[in-house]
Amino acid sequence: MARDDRTPADLVGAATDATFPITFDGRRIDALPGQSIAAVLWSAGILAWRTTRSGGRPRGAFCGIGQCHDCLATVNGQPNRRACLVTARPGDKVTTQEGDGHAGLGI
Repeated sequence: MARDDRTPADLVGAATDATFPITFDGRRIDALPGQSIAAVLWSAGILAWRTTRSGGRPRGAFCGIGQCHDCLATVNGQPNRRACLVTARPGDKVTTQEGDGHAGLGI
């Protein structure tokens, strides 16, 4: 394989045939081992998975390294998880986070 023909998966030695399912707002999405939830959502064409507290504006990954809070998502019922830092696991249930993420939790 020529140097210019390498993909990101080739560079890290990812096995692209070993996918597993997670869900986002009830939609099944295939993930690769080691992918962050943000990477899984991006690869499925989903660019926003949070709305702001004020104004309900859409947000997704911004910095990609856990320094901001734009990528917050609810993962397996736990709000305020930084999707760029959480590694996807088989069966994860990710939902759009609205506002502060505590709606319906009694917090």
